[in-house]
Amino acid sequence: MIILHHLNNSRSQRVLWLLEELGLPYELKRYERDPKTALAPPALLAVHPLGKSPIITDNGVAVAESGAIIEYLLDKYGAGRLRPESEIDRRRFTYWLHYAEGSAMPPLLLSLVFSRVAQAPAPFFVRPIARAIADKVRKAFIDPQINLHFDFMEKELGKSLWFAGEEFSAADIQMSFAVEAAAARGALEKNRPKLSAFLKRIHARPAYQRALEKGGPYDLMH
Repeated sequence: MIILHHLNNSRSQRVLWLLEELGLPYELKRYERDPKTALAPPALLAVHPLGKSPIITDNGVAVAESGAIIEYLLDKYGAGRLRPESEIDRRRFTYWLHYAEGSAMPPLLLSLVFSRVAQAPAPFFVRPIARAIADKVRKAFIDPQINLHFDFMEKELGKSLWFAGEEFSAADIQMSFAVEAAAARGALEKNRPKLSAFLKRIHARPAYQRALEKGGPYDLMH
């Protein structure tokens, strides 16, 4: 039996969605973030040494990292589904599967970190300095990087309906978190209609809706 160790408000939502798309039987084991720190609870350390989510266990085998989990599930249970057949589309599939975490998410995470730095409690004489530094980093590096990546994604979606071709694939599931996080921060409002349309298409999928119902709502601004 596949067990998804699901942390609320996290990227494990994508794995839950994939399980629903594949129609696989699974058990959902829930974990809640610490309300003060927003960190994963220590209980996850018993599942994997890093104590992070997503993690699945399958008959005693623990698999961590979103991309690795997706590949594992497709290899073992996919039966050719949600992965392109053509060589060209398969290369695109592999690229986007790894691009999502390797390239797209870092500037978004930096944006979150520096927004917290600017808002964090501090002595009154330190607060304006911290905010000025965070603001400068965002304007000089983080925001330009976010715009660079999402302009790139917008252009790539002009080549095909989905990230890895004309058919929906697990690469779209993997890419969804970055696109939704960008949308939550208003990064799609600036002339990115293809990415906005991508979100509408994935939100309309029954498996996405089932996963959201089972996994619970999540706040990508935090």
